[in-house]
Amino acid sequence: MGAKGASEDGDRRIGRRALIVGGLAAAAGTAALARDELARLWWRLPGVDKPRTPGAVDFAGARWVAASDANWRGADRPDDFGIDMVVVHVTQGSLDSAVRAFQDPGHKAAAHYIVGKDGRITQMIRELDVAYHAGNRDYNERSVGIEHEGFVDRPEDFTAEMYAASARLTAGICARYGIPVDRKHIIGHVEVPGTDHTDPGPHWDWDRYMELVRRAGIVRAAPSGSPSPTAR
Repeated sequence: MGAKGASEDGDRRIGRRALIVGGLAAAAGTAALARDELARLWWRLPGVDKPRTPGAVDFAGARWVAASDANWRGADRPDDFGIDMVVVHVTQGSLDSAVRAFQDPGHKAAAHYIVGKDGRITQMIRELDVAYHAGNRDYNERSVGIEHEGFVDRPEDFTAEMYAASARLTAGICARYGIPVDRKHIIGHVEVPGTDHTDPGPHWDWDRYMELVRRAGIVRAAPSGSPSPTAR
């Protein structure tokens, strides 16, 4: 589960504005920024918000439950931050307890998705936005976080339904952003630099999971498949 505390993102507003102002000034002086780069940056100026569809999900069939605004920050990925990674977590509790934690502004952490033992998927943060799930600012900005209901020391929590649903979810994320389906780009929370977490733990079957992700990607790419659109 995402570590409490998000100091890596605590200065997000000031730092982001400073970056944009400095970048635009440099562009005016050197004419080095191309027009498409400026188009990517306009929304990040103070007072400009990117339009969103309330309750929209990125994975067809997921239920939407909004996380607290304190546990993520708005972005327009992959235009501002490229997405090249999926981080696998385990909740260390029930799905309901994870939902409550991510709705708590004092928790200071949340993942984009939670996958239940029964295979049902809850989305709490849009993939467009940066979730505080990895305990590392760079990894937060470049990844999608997926929690899995259960405990790291209980292999029985990792059900066939959970593996299959999570694999379909991850395959869809990889397809959307061109992420390679390998263990350099699909990692566990324990593999994030600087983390003090051990999830998904020794009982998470990586060989099984990666094979399921690959199979789901093949099915998704088949002519009969119809990838779900991502709504703003």
